[in-house]
Amino acid sequence: MLKVAVIGLGTMGPGMVARMARGGFEVRAFDTSDAAIDRARVMLPQIGAVLDQLSITPLASGEGAISFHRDLAEAVAGVDLVIENVPERIEVKEEVLRAISPLVAGDCVIASDTSGIPITKLQAFVVNPRRFVGMHWSNPPHIIPMIEVIPGAATAAEVVSFISETIKGLGLIPVLVKKDVPGFVENRVLYALLRECVDLVDQGVIDADALDTCVSWGIGYKLSVIGPMALLDMAGLDIYQSVSGYLNADLCNAATVSDAITSRTAAGRLGMKTGGGIYDYTPERIKELGAERARKLVATRRVLEGRDTP
Repeated sequence: MLKVAVIGLGTMGPGMVARMARGGFEVRAFDTSDAAIDRARVMLPQIGAVLDQLSITPLASGEGAISFHRDLAEAVAGVDLVIENVPERIEVKEEVLRAISPLVAGDCVIASDTSGIPITKLQAFVVNPRRFVGMHWSNPPHIIPMIEVIPGAATAAEVVSFISETIKGLGLIPVLVKKDVPGFVENRVLYALLRECVDLVDQGVIDADALDTCVSWGIGYKLSVIGPMALLDMAGLDIYQSVSGYLNADLCNAATVSDAITSRTAAGRLGMKTGGGIYDYTPERIKELGAERARKLVATRRVLEGRDTP
């Protein structure tokens, strides 16, 4: 049984912990916050119900054990894999990675779930950087089956293979990112889309809710079935060349963040976590949206996998 420690429970941690345990791993969940641990404990049955809906059942050997820890040395003792999942600030990650390194065996693989900090930068903070690799889950991690695998400059080929095979063993999809660029692939594509969306709303071209409808039921709907490169072939490369020839010059290429975002952030309007961002949320609405989005993502995944007939 593979022994895994997840360091930092935050937004992604509970889903990662539950999914790996369902795959038969022994999972140690670490956080310095009692509130984060308590929240994760409450979420696990809810996440388990979603995994049941996806027909992700425990292996014949049974579901792996989950334990919660506030002592880092205890959490990582004797594990085969450590996944760093702390806040997306390089100084925080440096502190945590430097603390982990001397506590684990020399052959223990250390992975980071960073959303976009280059893996080569983070490798500098661990002893034996050959065993360090990027393992970028997508939110919600217990539903989205794709995980990016990102080697840094020093990552050993056998470590890339180990992480890829570990992901496959969970019934998930490893995607190798061949160059260690900031944001990797998923977030580079996502943030390019978000920049254009925010700019269109800023310019008054469209309202926020109408934009969400336009993207979800337009390109978003198609992209769930047809990837961007395949979409080029479907539309025709000549059409893409013609349209991009005049459109590319008009697309947003701002190197700074929109005032609409920075002003809200400064005012403490961070989104669902604070009850308001682009939209306003009540606690009841947040619960409703969580359940509704999970249900729709589960249904969509089952159809895409061919398990349910539309």
